[in-house]
Amino acid sequence: MIWEDIKNFLANAGFDLLRGLGILIVGFILVRWIMKLIERYEKKLKMEPTLKGFLKTVIRVLLYVLVIMTAANTMGIPLTSILTLFASAGVAVSLALQGVLTNLIGGLILLVVKPVRVGEYVKIGDSEGTITSVGIYYTEMNTIDNRHISLPNGSLTNTAIINYTREGTRRLDLVFSVSYNSDMDQVYKTLRAVAAEDSAVLADPAPEIVLSQCGNSSLDFTMKVWVKSSDYLPSSFRLLDSGKRALDQAHIEIPYPQMDVHIKNS
Repeated sequence: MIWEDIKNFLANAGFDLLRGLGILIVGFILVRWIMKLIERYEKKLKMEPTLKGFLKTVIRVLLYVLVIMTAANTMGIPLTSILTLFASAGVAVSLALQGVLTNLIGGLILLVVKPVRVGEYVKIGDSEGTITSVGIYYTEMNTIDNRHISLPNGSLTNTAIINYTREGTRRLDLVFSVSYNSDMDQVYKTLRAVAAEDSAVLADPAPEIVLSQCGNSSLDFTMKVWVKSSDYLPSSFRLLDSGKRALDQAHIEIPYPQMDVHIKNS
């Protein structure tokens, strides 16, 4: 009786099973061949390495799913059942991994739109530093004091990003306070000379020295110069030092905060 059932099953469904297995074997071989072909030509694509890896993974998974669905349909399993199974599994996985999927979508947006790139100095929220990698789930950053920060990509797509590197140059504003008794023309001349002598200061746009504020106890002059983004911090420290020394040599007083008190006798 059992042998008769086996013979009937093989007679009715055995050929379909063999065809399904054949499709699986041939399909997997074709998928491997297609992926090798993609890897051969991927170097010609100007695309982020992380994005390339993600797209290759997606293509591989889709091809395997297509092969499995085709084989299952050949074996007599209805496609509607397979699609329902995949849909149910997809909903369950998406609910369980909601945060991960948010970071994944955010990572894809960052890799395509490219608001930040590796090597750029940026400020994102309260974090500021140099981007070391843009991954699928996290963006890595190193701060000036060498702290490593991992930022979830999901939050980056909803946060303002200040990119200090992208434009190539930055304006540096330095304030020098001098006494009200100082010769203003001499201050202008001294600070202009400091800006002109610094090799990192760009000639175009030209440096500016302006009186920016009449403070309570000082006149505040602002030196506005343009430098390369990579020279911003070194130039800031150097020009502050050079400006202070030049003002001292010109005998221009840099005042301390002071207050005049008037006493009235009744």
